[in-house]
Amino acid sequence: MPPSSASDAPAEILLPPGDGPLRAAVAGWTDALARERRMSANTVEAYDRDLRQFLVHLESRRGAPTIAMLIDLKVRDIRAFMAARRADDISGRSLMRMLAGLRSFGRHLEREGHGAISALGGVRSPKVPRRLPRPLPVNAAVALTDVGIRAGEDREPWIFARDAAVLALLYGAGLRISEALGLRRADAPLPGVDQVTVLGKGGKERMVPVLPVVAEAVSAYLAACPFPLPPEGPLFVGARGGPLSPRIIQYAVARLRGALGLPDEATPHALRHSFATHLLARQGELRAIQELLGHASLSTTQLYTQVDAARLMSAYEAAHPRARLRA
Repeated sequence: MPPSSASDAPAEILLPPGDGPLRAAVAGWTDALARERRMSANTVEAYDRDLRQFLVHLESRRGAPTIAMLIDLKVRDIRAFMAARRADDISGRSLMRMLAGLRSFGRHLEREGHGAISALGGVRSPKVPRRLPRPLPVNAAVALTDVGIRAGEDREPWIFARDAAVLALLYGAGLRISEALGLRRADAPLPGVDQVTVLGKGGKERMVPVLPVVAEAVSAYLAACPFPLPPEGPLFVGARGGPLSPRIIQYAVARLRGALGLPDEATPHALRHSFATHLLARQGELRAIQELLGHASLSTTQLYTQVDAARLMSAYEAAHPRARLRA
């Protein structure tokens, strides 16, 4: 489960005084999340932060927490923590993530032979409506990948070519921004190459087809890039030749939003949503789209059917003669 914004919690929460075994268990758990389960650094950080908040909450109510205290928790103790966080205006989605993190830590304690935190099984996860993806219109998505749209900016041309290549991979191949920026120079999809291997969530690799127009955008960037790019190094680099930060691409899209008059929902990730929605609108097969996006569950991909149904109904309401009569 992905983490929500870190703005709902302090940047750093220190573990309250407790026994050494508990501190060791927390350290072992976060290490296992990263190394064995291959969770992203952001997810590990969010889970760790949630657990620390819980332990601080326990300290305020019952004194310095220990593993034995956690094993003896009652359902009311977990509910009290959730209620306290809800009182701080924490969203249901964040509460769901917090409970998932606590359960993960509870399973870790059980695997390590400390016993089960049975109280966690008696707490229901809050119901959270799944947010629908917000794709862009086709013309807006295409415009975001156009180098010429930024001609008036005072930047070096190769940077425009770089950003356009990254955005072309997001919209033309449905990559996550982390997947696009994680590509090595040796993996660059160039003209004549019709697929690329990307490393997705959970360290899972998948093959993604590459359109000629996307390969041409990558080729144009490589021709313009002033830095030598070692085969095993990153394909996309920053202004000084180091690895490119996702934030730079987010800033580029923010500037493009202003130039094109697009809403705040026009983000790099919206291009991935647009890739899926536009494929579905052109009779793309849902299972194939799931594979292209690297979704572990088909239910995640099925959200796009709701977006497409809403788009069709909007078109019906706008164009059908009887719909206009009702209005």
